[in-house]
Formats: sequence, structure tokens, C-alpha cells
Amino acid sequence: MENAYKLLAIQKNISNSKAKELIDRGIVYIGDQKVKIARGLMDDDVHFRVEDFSDIEVIFEDFDIIAVNKPAMMDSYDLEKKFEGSHLIHRLDRETSGVLLLAKNEEFLAQAIDAFKKRVVVKEYVAWIEGIVYEEMEIKLPISTYKRGGKAFSKVDMKLGKSAITKVKPQEIQGKKSKVSLFIESGRTHQIRVHLSSINHPIVGDSQYGSKTSSKRILLHAKAISLLGYNFEAREPKEIYKYK
Repeated sequence: MENAYKLLAIQKNISNSKAKELIDRGIVYIGDQKVKIARGLMDDDVHFRVEDFSDIEVIFEDFDIIAVNKPAMMDSYDLEKKFEGSHLIHRLDRETSGVLLLAKNEEFLAQAIDAFKKRVVVKEYVAWIEGIVYEEMEIKLPISTYKRGGKAFSKVDMKLGKSAITKVKPQEIQGKKSKVSLFIESGRTHQIRVHLSSINHPIVGDSQYGSKTSSKRILLHAKAISLLGYNFEAREPKEIYKYK
């Protein structure tokens, strides 16, 4: 057993102080779990992963807003550290890639949050899902969210759930998988994932909500968003653009 920062320093061939700094910045992970305590004791054979912010694609930036194409496997909150002084307007799940917006001042942040509350924000996602979908559909099922093992988990809940609508539009089919466009008006936690699971078409790689297909990530991408006169679109990563 050894301190996390010392093991990281050895693995990455960096100084102990640099390793401690990386852990304190919150960008060091073991699997999907963030390493939070630099002096915490770890097994000698543990493998660390350090998030790399250098290749974050900035889609647009002005005096009010920054739009980025968030890579999969990166926490939304880590982007606030990358762009000093910015504030997240909304969030994406860690495994979800795509358009993420940050406000550069408090006034615009308040306007953006109000737009989300009034549901005047248009969001489009794209995903690969289990099974074959030929026709457009609309899923209108209420969702409730709770904590389980320190993680958020949502479910369809006809009694206590909050209203949620997801519109599904098929794009293409490969084998027994379908690529679909998804449009949501509300923004419930894991809404798209829960709704697709409820109709027996979970997102590929989403084992939490029923996918049986192994994947390095959940194949969900936030493709486009329109907010307060702005319109942004994030290019699809290769695993979304073409399943195989």
C-alpha cells in the first residue's frame, strides 16, 4: 500500500508535487471513480487515468457563452476548471459526449437558467440503441430519481414521477441496432436512458438501464442545442457517426 500521489508520480514519471496537484485538481481517476484524496492509501498495482483537457473542442465563444464539444468519459464540472471563471449552464452525463454550454457572467447565466426552466431550449441527441426501430414515436412517461450507492438512478414512476416527453426519430439500422435522433422538452435525470429502456430499446453500452451489449461508453451524443438565439452543433465522434 502507498499514497495515491506517490504511485501516480511513479506511473506518470512526474514529481510527487505534480502528482498531488493533479489529484487536487480532480482530474485523476481509477476506472470511472475520481481519486479525491492525494494521501489516500492505494494498492501498488492500481492503474490511474489522468483526464487530458488539451484537446477540448471549442465550438463557439463570445463575451457571454462558451460552447464546447465535451468528450465522453469527462465530468461536466471539470470543464469549469478548464475555462476559469465560467459556470455550467447545464450538465451531461459523464459518458455522454456533445454540446455543453458554459456562461461567462452571472447575468447571462441567470437568463440561460430561466430559459431552461421555461422549456424554450431545443435539444437534439443522437444514440445507438438495442433493437430495430422503423417509425417515429413519442414517449410520455413520468420519471422519478433517487440515490443508490451514491449514484443517481431514475425510473418510470406513474405515481410520484415528474412529467417527461422524449421524441424518437429513426435514422438508420445496422444489424439489430438502430441509430435514432432524440428530442426532449424536459430535462429529467437520465430521461433519455430511462425512456428508451422502458420501451425495450436501451442505449448500447448502458448496462445500468438494460443494455446487454459491451461498449467502451454509452453511445449517446448531445448533437445540437438552441438557446437564447444561439444555435450550436457538435460533430459526432466516430463511434456515434458509424456504429461499426
